[in-house]
Amino acid sequence: MTAIVEVNGLNKYFDALHVLKDISFAVAPAEVICIIGPSGSGKSTLLRCINFLEQPDIGTITVNGVEVKAGGSGRAYKQKIHDLRLQTGMVFQSFNLFPHMTALGNVIEGPVTVKGMSVKEATEIGAHFLEKVGLGHKQESYPSRLSGGQQQRVAIARALAMQPKVMLFDEPTSALDPELIGEVLGVMQQLVEEGMTMLTVTHEMGFARRFAHRILFMNEGRIIENGSPDQVFDNPKDERTKIFLGAISRLGE
Repeated sequence: MTAIVEVNGLNKYFDALHVLKDISFAVAPAEVICIIGPSGSGKSTLLRCINFLEQPDIGTITVNGVEVKAGGSGRAYKQKIHDLRLQTGMVFQSFNLFPHMTALGNVIEGPVTVKGMSVKEATEIGAHFLEKVGLGHKQESYPSRLSGGQQQRVAIARALAMQPKVMLFDEPTSALDPELIGEVLGVMQQLVEEGMTMLTVTHEMGFARRFAHRILFMNEGRIIENGSPDQVFDNPKDERTKIFLGAISRLGE
């Protein structure tokens, strides 16, 4: 099966700091990848490089047939990045909603301004995706009137309204109170079951074990473990993975 996401030879520097080191992997359509590892290992930077929110220094990213090689410039290069971004939806740790817009206004902003969709058509799509994340009754609510979990679900609806082929989640529950995490994970579970291709940076090991098809464990800018949840959680090959998972399991005791 042809990969829907391919990352080849990816390297990223922040000045002298080598943050991502020769990262290569592929993602099949409808595959769910969870990226785990200690803080500072490059997980979020990897996700942001996939849709060029961070500019890679070396390497090639391909998403749904749109290939972009790092280091380009000019109008044609920028257009390729734009075309690649249209294939991805991104959900961040912080919700990044416009405070002066309603939930529906936030969701339709992208389809109208980026895709040039009519407000009428975008509103129909936006209402559909707010309903999908369980917030059809909150279309006219402003972010300040929504809980953190509801704001994050609006952010997911906003990403889905662009109708991406791949969803990127960067620790989507890390800013939430514990009792609100479940409602966001529930929406993500629904997307898994519907066959959405997903790359998720997460500390939610229960979600990763249950719903991921594959786990990438990162340490010091490299992928040092790449396998099924059973293999990575129950029989990790690398000593660093064992230490990390041991520490996580002790926290849960």
